[in-house]
Amino acid sequence: MKPFSLPLAVCLFLGIGTSSLTAAEVPTIPPALGAYVSQPDAAFRWERKGQTQTPAGTIHELRMTSQVWHDEKWEHALQVFIPTNTKIHSTILLYNTGGNPGVTSTFLGMFIAQKAKMPVAFLYNVPKQPLFGGKKEDALIAETFVRFLESEDATWPLLFPMVKSVVRGMDTIQQFVAEEFKADVRNFVITGASKRGWTSWLTAATGDKRVIAIAPMVIDTLNIPTQLKNQVRAFGKPSEMIRDYTMRNLIPLPPGKVSQALWQMVDPWSYRTQLRLPKMIINGANDPYWPLDALNSYWDDLPGEKYVLYVPNAGHNLEERRANGFKDRERALGTLAAFTHHQVTGTPMPKLRWKHEGANNQAVLTLTSDVPMKVVRLWKASADTRDFRKSVWTEQTVKTTGLKAELSMSSPASGFAAFFGEAEYEQNGLTFHLSTQLRILEAGQ
Repeated sequence: MKPFSLPLAVCLFLGIGTSSLTAAEVPTIPPALGAYVSQPDAAFRWERKGQTQTPAGTIHELRMTSQVWHDEKWEHALQVFIPTNTKIHSTILLYNTGGNPGVTSTFLGMFIAQKAKMPVAFLYNVPKQPLFGGKKEDALIAETFVRFLESEDATWPLLFPMVKSVVRGMDTIQQFVAEEFKADVRNFVITGASKRGWTSWLTAATGDKRVIAIAPMVIDTLNIPTQLKNQVRAFGKPSEMIRDYTMRNLIPLPPGKVSQALWQMVDPWSYRTQLRLPKMIINGANDPYWPLDALNSYWDDLPGEKYVLYVPNAGHNLEERRANGFKDRERALGTLAAFTHHQVTGTPMPKLRWKHEGANNQAVLTLTSDVPMKVVRLWKASADTRDFRKSVWTEQTVKTTGLKAELSMSSPASGFAAFFGEAEYEQNGLTFHLSTQLRILEAGQ
């Protein structure tokens, strides 16, 4: 495939609601992403590799080539999970991930499919790796960013072929379902974690009408320049988890128009005005990558339907450490499944709204819901500084009328305290959780 380049001049505390931006605030949407993804690629193809029948359902195994990118052929495994006694819907959840299928990922795929009561697809090998001397994950992304800065060739950022992989995954699923089941898949909910969550955001940013909702997980980094300042404020320096970027002098952000163009091209915040589709943001409250209150730097800028879930006592893998010592991902996966199920059935998600207020060292958080909340919880944690990555979160059940609850939190005697509200719902046989934005309190304020 012949690469293309674009001129740099071209590349340049409330609850659910719709943001309104003035003309001066509406961002210029970088065109390079859409141009790359829409470019035809003769390498695209897929084939059936077999199927596995289990008591839980059928797993269809496919193999796909999404593209050739800088002389590298991107090949992917693709699994389609269809639970027993489940029909093919017009909507499918597409989970993009790295690596190859294994016991854990196969169990996870069928688990989500059973929970959501619908077919689910897992797309693997996003991105193709290792490349360029054995580089993987963030080291590989950083390498491609440096190559863009050196060449100004807009095909280099690795997120672009990652997005194209997901788009080709949608093409493959549609063709496979039409051939195998004589059914019509028209819509997709796109999800993934970390850089695959980043990919989920950017897949929606292409404007592909098949993407009707997204559920990006543990990628709490929209509005990148502000988030990097947040990291230094919270941790005293950029997180050690992003050292692959600091080692390549990509962070702090280098000056100049080329660097500015790069970060605009890959930052979902640049595309925010067109991201009006439903969004389920899932974060770990102890994620070592991001400052605890990172969401507050971009939440109000996101238009349209949006939800957030904080998983307490969970890091980047969203595995919650329970008080009894057990670990599981039930909170994250249950909410992902419920969100997807609502998109398939067309039934609205609960409208959870909240308001942070307070004076005289007493913070107040009011929650309201249009449908009854089964349980309301106050989650709180403390830390000596704004770094809450190793803090333990404790819960307190709060009295609720079902449609309203009020939580309160005192400023700490020393250091910092953080809190957020959580509403537990039960609908259509599914238990799930929605959170509020969180708030950090400082002693003496």
